[in-house]
Amino acid sequence: MSYPKETILYINLRRLEENFNFFKKSYDKNNKIIAVVKAFAYGLGDFEIAKKLEKLGVDGFWVADFEEGIHLRKYGITKPIIVANPGFKSKSLVLEYDLEPVIYSLRMLDLYCLANKEVNVHLKFNTGMNRFGFSTDDMDDIIEIVKSNHQIKIKSICSHLASSNDERQDLFSKQQIDQLEKIQHRFEHAFGTTIPKHILNSYGALRFKPDNNDWIRLGIALYGGINHPKLKQIFTLKSVINQIRKVKAGEYIGYQHSFKSPISMRMAVIPVGYADGLNRNLGHSKGKVIIKNRSCPILGEISMDSMIVDVSDTTAKEGDEVIIFNPKHSVVNLSNRLNTIPYEIMATINRRIKRVYLNE
Repeated sequence: MSYPKETILYINLRRLEENFNFFKKSYDKNNKIIAVVKAFAYGLGDFEIAKKLEKLGVDGFWVADFEEGIHLRKYGITKPIIVANPGFKSKSLVLEYDLEPVIYSLRMLDLYCLANKEVNVHLKFNTGMNRFGFSTDDMDDIIEIVKSNHQIKIKSICSHLASSNDERQDLFSKQQIDQLEKIQHRFEHAFGTTIPKHILNSYGALRFKPDNNDWIRLGIALYGGINHPKLKQIFTLKSVINQIRKVKAGEYIGYQHSFKSPISMRMAVIPVGYADGLNRNLGHSKGKVIIKNRSCPILGEISMDSMIVDVSDTTAKEGDEVIIFNPKHSVVNLSNRLNTIPYEIMATINRRIKRVYLNE
């Protein structure tokens, strides 16, 4: 099938399934998988990703705010949706759409104690990242409040690993994991029941063995934005050559006369720019695209809606396909060139770029 748009982000749902099944087969049946679909599923499209994962049997979803949760509910997602930062003005909507707030302060806990119906909550503790989370000093107060407000149902105890991707920080990561386990045991003893915990993110799930009753929060690993032999990048960004022109030696290209042609060259204009999420630091030959199986450097500064590349050593013509990144030329490698992380590249892909979902 052909599409009228010239720049398209292709998302391969079959590869998503393969990545999901890798984790599903790797862990105990009690290790529930929570798919992280915040930030438009890292730029890949939250509803389509969530719909596929729900069919595959994911246990729930993790979003950043209540609006992301409501969006999924309106599109028919029925599995639990955990809201990492529900805010203080969204309680009625959180309850209306059956969302599950992450509670990380006594002020927020007091707010949800005013709910006129049962509400499933996830208690978040700070174990060393010093971002969101209760202090361990709050535990006695939390237990007393929850015992006095029977509409509050604790679904899990959670925290966040600060450096799970860095082997040099393994001791700190293990200290975080151990601390959350102690918090979990304190709450289980207080309430006389089993309470799941979750702290393992994508890197954590790959590098640390979960306990029997752990949940696992998977984002970047499901989408393949990570170097691992069993995981595949599920997305490819393609465009086309809009125009080819010849420039003479000594002529300038792009804004600020940012590139001066040292020799006669063939250059191509590609309709992708920084407004589409293409990082401006990829200009000045730091970034490359693939045309006719050749690596073509980006010349000069990247514009808002376009970039210029050198096609002198190719037989490229107008209308030819351009690969910005794909599984072979991955976002991991691209992020290394930019001294950033794959998350940033993925999450900043503008929504004006058409998403096309494949099952192949």
